[in-house]
Amino acid sequence: MARANPTSSPPDRLGTVFYTSVALCALFVVWATVFTDSLDTATKAALYWITGSFGWVYLVASLAMLGFLAVLAFSRFGRIRLGADSDRPEFSTVSWLAMILAAVMGIGLVSYGVSEPITHFVAPPHGLAEPGTKHAAAVAMQYSFFDWGLHAWAIFAVFGIALGYSTHRKGRKGLISPMLRPLLGDRVEGPVGKAIDVLAIFATLFGTTTSLGLGAMQINGGLARVFGASGGTGTQIAIIAVVTLLFTISAITGLHKGIRFLSETSMGLTVVLFGFVLVLGPTGFVFNLLVESLGLYVGDFIPMSLRTGTFGELEWMQSWTYFMLAWWISWGAFVGVFLARISKGRTIREFVLAVLGVPSAVFFLWFTAFGGSAIFHDSFNGGHIAQDAAADTNNAIFAMLETLPWPTVTSVIAMALVLLFFVSGADANTFVLSMLSSDGAPRPRTSVLALWGALTGVTAIVLLVSGGLDALQNTVIVTAAPFVLVMLALAVSLWRELQHDPLFAAEVEPDPEPVAIGAKGPEM
Repeated sequence: MARANPTSSPPDRLGTVFYTSVALCALFVVWATVFTDSLDTATKAALYWITGSFGWVYLVASLAMLGFLAVLAFSRFGRIRLGADSDRPEFSTVSWLAMILAAVMGIGLVSYGVSEPITHFVAPPHGLAEPGTKHAAAVAMQYSFFDWGLHAWAIFAVFGIALGYSTHRKGRKGLISPMLRPLLGDRVEGPVGKAIDVLAIFATLFGTTTSLGLGAMQINGGLARVFGASGGTGTQIAIIAVVTLLFTISAITGLHKGIRFLSETSMGLTVVLFGFVLVLGPTGFVFNLLVESLGLYVGDFIPMSLRTGTFGELEWMQSWTYFMLAWWISWGAFVGVFLARISKGRTIREFVLAVLGVPSAVFFLWFTAFGGSAIFHDSFNGGHIAQDAAADTNNAIFAMLETLPWPTVTSVIAMALVLLFFVSGADANTFVLSMLSSDGAPRPRTSVLALWGALTGVTAIVLLVSGGLDALQNTVIVTAAPFVLVMLALAVSLWRELQHDPLFAAEVEPDPEPVAIGAKGPEM
């Protein structure tokens, strides 16, 4: 993420939002460390209450965001630019699309690219197919598309448009609360606005810690499987500690060239690994599965988007659908800031079509290539990838790579990808957390960056120790719940502002004054 020159930035202010969010985070860490059982009991109780009573809100809200974006893109509002009418894009279209992909193309690709499809293949969602059958393979990919496709990017796009419109066109601070002025009025300057900004910080923090925990488990799993290294919680803690130090140093020093190098390297390795699996794997099977799964995805789009699992499927929804949607919502502020930053001068129509379409297509291809290869091997070659994934989800991608040539090399590349995404993504998240807690300062002070880097790492560690993956998933669902309301309020506020945008006011020509009958015209 581009950083402003420190000498040109206004002085940052540490006020109520900073001290409140840091204090609450510190209290959470103490609670998780000293009263682990109490935390586990509380989060599980909150989880079951939220998902059992209001889980449907995650589904309805994400679908509503998709509909809202479609209206924006294909209505007159699509012509509005994220900036002044005279502004033009800062980056070329190719560079812009590459940066959009880099926004969240990260740890999830490696962690879930194989494990989710193969898990759904042997245990199809909602009993929609017989396990291990051809139809189960298509359903497995269909629900992987659902978790990583249009719904996720609709959430990011709403935050990105709202932030871009508010900062580039209205000249406001890069915070969540100012965007709600059309709905809340001057209350955005008071306790209500500060509470919203604290919620944004908490949602972002736990979205980041979830990624850190998943990344640590993935690297640990690779080291254990490929090199026979001793794994366990201690190794995972060490991994988080080292990576936390790296991304905190990066955030503090603003190593633009280094982060750019990491981002470009990770994208290059991603392309290499994807091409390797696609070409040397079951290419024909992968493309056939992609087409059939897309047919199911499109045909069942609305029923799938609103399927709540009413009859005895709450735990499955908590592990997959509700967790994924909550994870995307928790990342909304971070990704929104990034998308807004790189999209100045773009029209809303361009933004919606690019942010929804391009990443979704790439994710569909990745999941089908990696997950489809695993399904093919288990179905036709007597493989045991599903068993390995059931024993430890972190084994899934390495078990699949072992079916192809040079498994050690490709496994090292996969672990390197996790590490690179780990550092570059957490660096940007630390910067956004610091900015949100420093009254939108474009260059937060060093001490704030260091503090949020440390708190992010410590929070990830205490959650990992207290309950592993379950603790990470439960916490992100609970903490993202109130942020759903903020997302919906953002959409309403944005709609109200767009209706009064100067672009349309300028298009309304005043009617000429009527000339009275018999009156003289102007003298020549």
